[in-house]
Amino acid sequence: MRISDIRRLAYGAATMAPGLSPLATRAADSVNGVKTETARASARRSYSTWLRHLRHAKDNGLNARPGAVTEIGPGDNLGHGLAALLCGASRYYAFDIVKLVDAERSLAVFDELVALFAARAAIPDNSEFPRVIPKLTCYDFPSDVLDERRLRGALSERRLERIRDSIRAAGVGGDMISYKVPWSDSDVVEKGSVDMIFSQAAMEHVDDLRGAYRAMNLWLKPGGYMSHAIDFKAHHLSDAWNEHWTYGNLAWKLLRGKRPYLLNREPLSTHLSLLEESGFDAVCVKRTAQPPDVPRERLAARFRHMPEYDLTTSGALVQAIKRAELSQGPEQSA
Repeated sequence: MRISDIRRLAYGAATMAPGLSPLATRAADSVNGVKTETARASARRSYSTWLRHLRHAKDNGLNARPGAVTEIGPGDNLGHGLAALLCGASRYYAFDIVKLVDAERSLAVFDELVALFAARAAIPDNSEFPRVIPKLTCYDFPSDVLDERRLRGALSERRLERIRDSIRAAGVGGDMISYKVPWSDSDVVEKGSVDMIFSQAAMEHVDDLRGAYRAMNLWLKPGGYMSHAIDFKAHHLSDAWNEHWTYGNLAWKLLRGKRPYLLNREPLSTHLSLLEESGFDAVCVKRTAQPPDVPRERLAARFRHMPEYDLTTSGALVQAIKRAELSQGPEQSA
């Protein structure tokens, strides 16, 4: 076993000691690469990410003008949801496991986002954010989705002030924003009230995937859909992107310790199976294909026989709609 592996296991085990819950949270942040960008960088990343989801939704025949949106795992600011509100969404729900969002930081990100939308800026592309998925074939501002009439209404001064007031009150239930930490059951959102649920590199951290997807089905209106960009890599646990699949159950338990979140290690096929089981049909599965850094024979027994499709999927955009509303089969691409 390498020294780096021993250190990771020792750090995880240390979080199990009584009174070390702050250490557990810091350890989770460290492993998952949580860091504070400048407000401008966070705004540009959020702008790019949200518009990529919206572009794909439009191209896949989904509602590209959602009213109520829900985000799973916003991280250290509400940028994605604020971008949704600036595109005309009427309500934004943000759910996380631990509290990371700071109102003042979110306000600074919001002001940067307002400037980007006011300028109809092009979507920041792979040269600026090479690791962000989903990728696009064109990064022009999506004027076919966000026409001038819609943007004028969304960016009116009166509405911008409403959003700012809601950012300040988000933790206690703002007029347009609700931030729930932690969320643990389906009752956090009224059933059948949400048009779109999205996440960016968050679903790989959800321990109870079955429960989460079932809850999302309850929240969505008829015709509502999900858009999840899922990162299947080892994150900061290893330089090899698929090395997290080499740990046996006991070693992984020690590595996890009492961190409030780490990785669920589930491959793409698990997500697709649970989506179907939970009453969804995929309309788009766009894989990021990558040869495995660690060969199959070195994987733990649990993962050694996974399909080649999973073994070579380091990321994916999955967009899925309630089954009753589905009109055509899924489009799949690598």
